[in-house]
Amino acid sequence: MKNKTLIYITGPTAVGKSKLSISLAKKLKTEIISSDSRQFYKEMSIGTSVPSTYDLNEIKHYFIQHKSVLENYSLGDFEKDCIHKIKEKFNNHDYLIMTGGSGMYADSILFGLDKFPEIDKKIRIELNDAFNKKGIKYLQKMLKKNDSDYYLKVDLNNHQRIIRALEVSLFTNKPFSSFLGKKKINRSFKSKIVTLEKNRNDLYDTINKRVDLMIKNGLENEVKNLEKYRTKNSLQTVGYKEFFDFFDGNLSRNQTILKIKKNSRNYAKKQITWNKKYYDAIKISPEMPTNKILNLII
Repeated sequence: MKNKTLIYITGPTAVGKSKLSISLAKKLKTEIISSDSRQFYKEMSIGTSVPSTYDLNEIKHYFIQHKSVLENYSLGDFEKDCIHKIKEKFNNHDYLIMTGGSGMYADSILFGLDKFPEIDKKIRIELNDAFNKKGIKYLQKMLKKNDSDYYLKVDLNNHQRIIRALEVSLFTNKPFSSFLGKKKINRSFKSKIVTLEKNRNDLYDTINKRVDLMIKNGLENEVKNLEKYRTKNSLQTVGYKEFFDFFDGNLSRNQTILKIKKNSRNYAKKQITWNKKYYDAIKISPEMPTNKILNLII
């Protein structure tokens, strides 16, 4: 399948990845693979900015709302399912579009999964105990001390990812980031990476407006309906964690909305940092005409 090409559209949240992906898919008469781990779950629509029903009907998407928050769906599960789907779809298409803001999930498809040593389970138990007793800020400080590079990339509000990095660092006495990107898998298809870039102030303004729209569309009720599942890993994410704090009485409603905006902007910063490693990516503006983008890609 060396004559087949996977086009990966990336960029920070709210930059316009879905819009461009749909436009390119129409031009290429192809379909879209989602690598956005937040959009896997059918109970989470508003807070994850799932494409509209119209868009989903116009262009076939895969790995969007195909799981429940009650199901465990790992990075390894996604990589296996997604590679199978890509190979299947390349039987009928020369190009496929992949898009999403979850860098680790996209990298698993582009480059394969990194290999880590077996970790003593006692370390994870101790770190989880530390999280329950001392909170996430304690883990964040530990990560900054043990692996400053990964500290700049990871979602600092995702305690499970921080614990995963710490357990590897503590067990091996090496930074977690030193294990990343070591082994690349030669896929049976080619891949091209397109990074959408936008003026930082304009991006933050778009993010703030998107959060306002989520609130208007009923994000609070969506989170309220999921409160009984709040410990699930899928719900440890921006837009949901903050409302759980609100329901607990730790934040006012206005503080909750402001915090969602702030955490969304911070998430965008992490994504921008992550995408800098794609040194051979085609960097474009969201305002660039689709035909011009297509000419740059093909």
